[in-house]
Amino acid sequence: FSAAIAITEQPVSVSVPVGYSFTLRCRAQGCSSLQYQWFCQYQSDCRLIPGATNQDLPIIAEQTQLYTCRVNDLHRNAVFSDWVKVEVHQCVARGLPPRLWRGEPVIVLNPSAQRVEVGQPLQLQCAAMGVPAPSYQWYCNGNPLEQQKRKKLWITHTKVSDSGTYLCCASNHHGEHWTNAVDVHIGEVILPPAEHLQLFHLVFVLATGKIALLVGNNRYQHHPNLMAPVRDVFELSRLLEHLGFQVVSLLD
Repeated sequence: FSAAIAITEQPVSVSVPVGYSFTLRCRAQGCSSLQYQWFCQYQSDCRLIPGATNQDLPIIAEQTQLYTCRVNDLHRNAVFSDWVKVEVHQCVARGLPPRLWRGEPVIVLNPSAQRVEVGQPLQLQCAAMGVPAPSYQWYCNGNPLEQQKRKKLWITHTKVSDSGTYLCCASNHHGEHWTNAVDVHIGEVILPPAEHLQLFHLVFVLATGKIALLVGNNRYQHHPNLMAPVRDVFELSRLLEHLGFQVVSLLD
């Protein structure tokens, strides 16, 4: 029975820069001698790692993958460890991680300020390196958000009360590190003046057709008034409409 084998030390997830060297560990106890075999999964492809038959799996980080270890005894009992994620950051700013890095959280992606219409979704994102991989806690105006404990903060339908200053804390047993604080504004869409709506409608909704914009100016600050800008705009509008144009006429 598989209960004859007990895993006493599970491997742990890490979040590291590309090229970083580290070791995944798995320990187990059983009634007979035990054998270990590591597997990795990238996207949907799960495969055995040739030669990875020790309790420790040395890795040089190249790409984000999942890992697990199978432990079996001489009686065909077998158990698998937890799946763990090795998250690899391909682009890390110079000087990160610190030269004497011990695995404490290091922020590599800060959230950005947002302006969102009421009822629309809000997404804030951060990322941190750490060994083990950090856990995350988002805050708004200094208060922890109980449902927001991942790298990505997601609010499906925003309310005005969701406005505020947001930041995230990344932590592991080595310590904690905070992202920059960013302001989020949730509000109603401010519509343009009514006289502009016709122009916006034609430009953005009917942009596939022919559009003509005619502006008749008559009130000049340093020039005498023209003879007949209103009549000229009217006559040109009729001509262009006859040629198949959508015409927007504005005066002064």
